[in-house]
Amino acid sequence: MSRVAAIGGAAVVTAGAVIMLVALVAPAGSWWDGYVSEAGTAGQPYAIPYRLGLVMLAAGVALVGQALRALKLASAALFVAAGLAAVSGLVACTDSCPLPPYEPTTLADVVHAAASVLGMVVLAGAMALVWLSGLRTAVTRLAGVAVFLTVPLGAVLGLLMLFVGRSGFGALVERAVLFVAVCWLVGTGLLLGVRRAAYVH
Repeated sequence: MSRVAAIGGAAVVTAGAVIMLVALVAPAGSWWDGYVSEAGTAGQPYAIPYRLGLVMLAAGVALVGQALRALKLASAALFVAAGLAAVSGLVACTDSCPLPPYEPTTLADVVHAAASVLGMVVLAGAMALVWLSGLRTAVTRLAGVAVFLTVPLGAVLGLLMLFVGRSGFGALVERAVLFVAVCWLVGTGLLLGVRRAAYVH
């Protein structure tokens, strides 16, 4: 059952990420501008597919968490991250996804931003818990690489959001963080699905 959850998680995360990517790049204009979440705001041509893709990705995160249930804390962290990702998909921000203190915001903007940021923080925590589990496997090595990429990128993104606000560089860093997260989730799911790892019982 864990292997089914692992492969299913990798597949569902991939499908959700692809749907989100298509919704992001399909509209006219540069897809490197602004926050990724802007693709899901009202008025965007592919807002509904983007948000459904994010909810699908959240379901994939939960499946990977199920596959990692032998590592109870990491598994729990992934379930929390999945819930926060689902909230981020269900509660869309308003046009351009404004963030305080640089722009006026609504309650929906704050809920969406908080769920998105906390979700990534909890996901990074899950990576670290897998890495520090003490089991010498490809799964832990992959988690270590993901931690060493996610932590500095996330720190840079957080500082940019706090002290600079909206910027082209911040948009690039955000996409890099999301890319690493998706790669880790898919890679972990595939490794758990094809190997008789110590995590699978």
